[in-house]
Amino acid sequence: MSETEKLPQNPQPQEWQSQELSQMRIADYKPFNFVDGEGVRNSLYVSGCKFACPGCYNKIDQNFNYGQPYTQALEDQIMADLAQPYVQGLTLLGGEPFLNTQVCLALVKRLRVEFGHTKDVWSWTGYTWAELQQETPDKLALLRELDVLVDGRFLQAQKDLTLQFRGSANQRIIDVQQSLSRGEVTLWANLIK
Repeated sequence: MSETEKLPQNPQPQEWQSQELSQMRIADYKPFNFVDGEGVRNSLYVSGCKFACPGCYNKIDQNFNYGQPYTQALEDQIMADLAQPYVQGLTLLGGEPFLNTQVCLALVKRLRVEFGHTKDVWSWTGYTWAELQQETPDKLALLRELDVLVDGRFLQAQKDLTLQFRGSANQRIIDVQQSLSRGEVTLWANLIK
């Protein structure tokens, strides 16, 4: 089987537990960037992902032990960076944010306490929206705090570098709050392609 024919891993509902997998490590933190969502963003790349999508552009981040420990000092720096008036929000990627909920959920909750909804929160995930609906309470709690979710595994056979904020045509940019209130997936309003 060639690299383009291989597929990512497909977990059963609640098979992968953040509290069992996460080592509370981050691969990188990139403040003030323009590529991980709309506007100026502060991006936290968490370590660890089990989807193992062939062609993943962050393959090294799949290792749960990669990188450095998430610290209070880093969280404080992220909050200070978010306080800049030109920063639109926070982006969670990796790795897999939904397998690092101890880090991501605590960070997003602090963001909501300090900034309310004046800063938005984006996240990428290999889970689909439907899969997340069947997941553990921590994953659902993180989902409820998000504004925008890019869902779905990267599929090499559907790779399209012309797409906005995603790598393969199966992935969607979802308005989380609208989707939760309507009970159905609602795409992000600023979607161009």
